Amino acid sequence: MDNMAEFNKLAVAYATEYGTKLVAVILFWLVGRWLIGLVGRMLHGVLERQKVDPTLMRYIGNFLSVTLNIILVVAILGYCGIQTTTFAALVAGIGIAIGAAWGGLLSNLAAGVFLVVLHPFKVGDFISAGGVTGTVKEIGLFITTIDTPENVLAMVGNSKIFGDTIQNYSANAFRRVELKCQLAAGADHVEAMQLLRAKLAEVPNVLAEPAVQVEILEFVPAGPVLAVRPFCHNDHYWQVYFDGNKMIRESLAEAGFPAPMPAQMVFVQKTFP
Repeated sequence: MDNMAEFNKLAVAYATEYGTKLVAVILFWLVGRWLIGLVGRMLHGVLERQKVDPTLMRYIGNFLSVTLNIILVVAILGYCGIQTTTFAALVAGIGIAIGAAWGGLLSNLAAGVFLVVLHPFKVGDFISAGGVTGTVKEIGLFITTIDTPENVLAMVGNSKIFGDTIQNYSANAFRRVELKCQLAAGADHVEAMQLLRAKLAEVPNVLAEPAVQVEILEFVPAGPVLAVRPFCHNDHYWQVYFDGNKMIRESLAEAGFPAPMPAQMVFVQKTFP
């Protein structure tokens, strides 16, 4: 009976001790999670008032949430009497292993942060980066999604974009369209240049300022080659490009300019018996 009483007393003592710790751990976890959520909402409000980019807000919010949750777990383990130094070393080792295995992903993540902070382009811009040209649809954590003019959705790693030359065609108010015109060798190039300046200015969406540029680009055996350069908004680039080529062909034909012919030099060698 004495042994049974002693056992019951010991069981009650252990149950009380561990039960109290269990309740304390549950309360600790619930209060900690509530405080983490409160801090996250406060940070979100501060960043929102500062008009921080939404993508950057998600980066900061996720990083803070993960960090605070790790601190909460370590604190709970320390309260329970578990050696947290070993746990911290284990977490650090896992972090190093993940970092080595996911080095590419982490570099994409870091590049994504810089893309958001430095803001070389935004969603909706027409860019050329990472070997892809098109309209930016989304700037993600690891990849940037680009819609190409061929209606192909391309997903490019952020590190490749950030490590390459970025051309933002939407950043400036207008863009120059590069066209060429081959004249016949006997054609009056001065008259042709004046005609093209006037006709290209009539093409829809061609800007009056800067004015259309028409100059001699180079000379080839068939005749002089003209550089024809109208200016337009980026949204109208291909419309001006195709309408400009059509206008060059039709205006020169209506004005009676001869079609350029390929030049060939024939050498005749007379032999004597």
